Amino acid sequence: MAKEKKGVRLDHISKIYQDPKTKKNFYAVRDVSLDIAPGAFVTLLGPSGCGKTTTLRMIAGFESPDEGEIYLGGEAINALTPNKRDTAMVFQSYALLPHYNIFDNVAYGLKLRKLDKDTIRKKVLEILALVGLEGMEDRMTNQLSGGQQQRVALARALVLEPGVLLFDEPLSNLDAKLRVTMRTEIRRIQQEAGITAVYVTHDQSEAMALSDQIILMEKGVVAQMGTPREIYYRPGSEFVADFIGEANFLKGKLESPGKAVVEGRSVAVNASGTGDCTLVLRPESAVLGDAGQLPCKVVLSCFMGAYQNYHVMVGGTLVKITDFNPRMKKIYQVGDDAWVDFSKDDVHVL
Repeated sequence: MAKEKKGVRLDHISKIYQDPKTKKNFYAVRDVSLDIAPGAFVTLLGPSGCGKTTTLRMIAGFESPDEGEIYLGGEAINALTPNKRDTAMVFQSYALLPHYNIFDNVAYGLKLRKLDKDTIRKKVLEILALVGLEGMEDRMTNQLSGGQQQRVALARALVLEPGVLLFDEPLSNLDAKLRVTMRTEIRRIQQEAGITAVYVTHDQSEAMALSDQIILMEKGVVAQMGTPREIYYRPGSEFVADFIGEANFLKGKLESPGKAVVEGRSVAVNASGTGDCTLVLRPESAVLGDAGQLPCKVVLSCFMGAYQNYHVMVGGTLVKITDFNPRMKKIYQVGDDAWVDFSKDDVHVL
């Protein structure tokens, strides 16, 4: 589909804004360097105000970096206007032309490029088939569902055959079930087209489902970059562990290789060295039983169908446990004394 797979490289880029109240300058993005491989699907993830949308807008050309350089396929593009960059953007608001039908919305950019009618028709019909809208080209956009409008916006960007496709929270206006369907479709289309994609979201499950690489941002800087598995199982900080999924944090002390002390008890860990540490334990990695590594008291026991949701107190620390398929298991009640157990391979030490 794409003429050429192009990578994106950000070389120490920063964006500085002025706070309208204090009149003081602040970094919205500070010294960010990234190397996005051609054909990869990369997600910029993080809370509001972390700099992810500003970073995307700098790649698109809607904002200019105050420091650093952006490269697209090896070409420095800081000086290029958005229409001169080999990129296309899918917006949160869809930005469709309301008085045009589906065909004319998708064909709009091709007409601006002065392509002949036969070429335009061929390209538009091919793209509409790819996004699942074949046979609907005469329908007006105000007759479409949210998911269909999003497909039109995606087709309009793809038909230009950009080197890089940019997404600015494109699913945030859809209901939860449709978001899941559309993210699957976006991933399928991106892989079928073989195009490089940079995708902004604050939804961690969306990032996990879509991405080859996740770039998690915090306060204008990159907190961690890695595959979904790397970020989930080997977070580099408490912020990363807490933002991606749920996590329990147990304060302890490494006393010898493979051993840490938590609440006065020795537990097995995959770590060496000595000194204070934090154990990251995912709720699904812990089990509740009559024996284990850490004694606890149950403060919440809630049946959720697919799992039993427990909250337990380990000393002064609240620990959440997700016990899947509880049908034939012992169910602990509020007030029960029990033990938290886990494998050393399921604990990540910070």
